[in-house]
Amino acid sequence: MSIWKTLAASLGTLLSVSCSITPPKNVDVVEGFEADRYLGQWYEIARLDHRFERGLDHVTATYSKRDDGGLKVVNRGYQPEKDRWKESTGKAYFTGAPQRAALKVSFFGPFYAGYNVIALDPDYRYALVCGPNRHYLWILSRTPQLDEGVKQKLTVQARQAGFPVESLIWVKQE
Repeated sequence: MSIWKTLAASLGTLLSVSCSITPPKNVDVVEGFEADRYLGQWYEIARLDHRFERGLDHVTATYSKRDDGGLKVVNRGYQPEKDRWKESTGKAYFTGAPQRAALKVSFFGPFYAGYNVIALDPDYRYALVCGPNRHYLWILSRTPQLDEGVKQKLTVQARQAGFPVESLIWVKQE
């Protein structure tokens, strides 16, 4: 019987996150967003822990256009304990105007979750991204390393927005 309870709890958690696409309360997304400038590869500098990326190093996210107007998302990371790469391909769509950096993303069929760019360098060199709640946060960069001053600035911004930045995992990219 406990396996059914575990399965039901897991499904309930997945559905509650996957059905939420709006940013967390009192968190603003970037306006004036240009999707074409966001395309390409980003390196994950830091993240809050979650089971989809647990234990991964050398994580990247690559964005490209889809024929249906959405974005293709390819997340890739290395699992050192298994000495192998893990890759997931998903799709993302704007939840409103494409100039507002609020998207819904799916890696699991019809289930979508929020993907919200909440800070973005004017030259699209780094970004701060959150999910539908304060349990999902990423610092992304166009390069495998990010200047300490920029890391500090993004961390302060995330803390002010209520994210638990003391729990950030700093991803190995070397």
